[in-house]
Amino acid sequence: KFSSLPALVDIKEGPKVAIAEADLEDYPGMYLRGNNNTMLTGIFPGFPLKEETVDLSKRGGDRSIQVLEYGDYIALINGKRNLPWRVLVIADNDADLVTSEIIFTLAKPPQIKDTSWIKPGKVAWDWWNFNNIYGVDFEAGINTETYKYYIDFAAKYGIEYVILDEGWYELGDLLKINPDIDMEELLAYAKGKNVGIILWVVWKTLEDQLHEAMEKFAAWGVKGIKVDFMQRDDQRMVNFYQRIAREAAKRKMLVDFHGSYTPRGLRRAYPNVITREGVRGLEHYKWESGLSPEHEVTLPFIRMLAGPMDFTPGAMINAQKKNFKPVFRKPMSQGTRCHQLAMYVVYESPLQMLADNPTHYLGEQECMEFLSKVPTVWDETKVLQARVADYIAVARRKRDEWYVGVMMDWTPRELELRFDFLDKGTYTAEIYRDGVNAHRNGNDYKRMKKTIEKGQSLKIKLAPGGGWAARLYKK
Repeated sequence: KFSSLPALVDIKEGPKVAIAEADLEDYPGMYLRGNNNTMLTGIFPGFPLKEETVDLSKRGGDRSIQVLEYGDYIALINGKRNLPWRVLVIADNDADLVTSEIIFTLAKPPQIKDTSWIKPGKVAWDWWNFNNIYGVDFEAGINTETYKYYIDFAAKYGIEYVILDEGWYELGDLLKINPDIDMEELLAYAKGKNVGIILWVVWKTLEDQLHEAMEKFAAWGVKGIKVDFMQRDDQRMVNFYQRIAREAAKRKMLVDFHGSYTPRGLRRAYPNVITREGVRGLEHYKWESGLSPEHEVTLPFIRMLAGPMDFTPGAMINAQKKNFKPVFRKPMSQGTRCHQLAMYVVYESPLQMLADNPTHYLGEQECMEFLSKVPTVWDETKVLQARVADYIAVARRKRDEWYVGVMMDWTPRELELRFDFLDKGTYTAEIYRDGVNAHRNGNDYKRMKKTIEKGQSLKIKLAPGGGWAARLYKK
């Protein structure tokens, strides 16, 4: 048996213990191997001595770096330096796993003096929905007009960023732009609409062209980079993360690491590393059915303990188990619409994706009234109810507004929420709940308004793979 970190151990008739590490720098990441029923052993990737790049003419040739030879050691270090923390998070209550900040606390302190330019927000994302916009007068695809459509959508709803994912440059050369994209025109258009642009890049191409590419991005006014396909955490690759964080910070750019290992605290030293993948996220619904609502209500207790996760929520085609089918070019999610909406409260990511097609969102005005307002960073968090792999209910506050998200596995349930966390006074709750037929059609939901006061209880009913989301504000 083999596990990446964090790993959660459920002790019979005892607490749960999460095993993790923090302050990983210039050192390989740790994994766990189960030797028997009572012992776990830490294992590490060896030091890469010889690497080979796959031929660029082959599929994946810009990103597939094969290690041909490893050393019989794991790192070259100065013996007097600090090594990563080995962390045990002992939780009597499952909810304590969700609110733990120990990985962040143990990490290296901030290395950036001025952080005022680091702006969290939501992102309209192109890749998951395959640019399948429709009802327009131009051919959708990786081109200037399509990305203007994304920018217009983002501007309409106050969404801070748009990502240009794979296809905007010729793979292998970040300085060779897709001829169907007028980058200067597009960036000027985005700036005029107050929408920032984030560029997807393959890590190896970025490493090979680091100075030239980053200088070009800075000259364009790019707000961030999404760095993908690292797929390793040996000492050399861990150092790559540090280098990119520094170089991006010099140019006031955000960093979203995809194809990455889970967080180990780098975001404390470099807050511009605003989120990262390191999670089996929504994209997997495009090609497999291995994801499930059960998986999605497990993540907050284990993966999210390490730090923000770019799960990329927001699917607007929602299917119950028997109706689900992986479709790469027109993807859907498992579970209900409200399950997806609740992710924006439950899942922590200061850079939070809207993964689906803007055409779908534009046709879902009621959902966009929630998604356009929900914050991506919070002032306070309360876990109302929680059981690993079964369900989770989280309340988060931003200034004087509260948001509540509830997510369920495949078992339909009724839960009772107590609003003890509210201040005194009367709140209006804009509620999104599973529809009467959500057990048949995951798209079914109902929006309603209700008045709520401190200490009041509310019973909610959730469908299989269900969810519940609410925005609460004072009149």
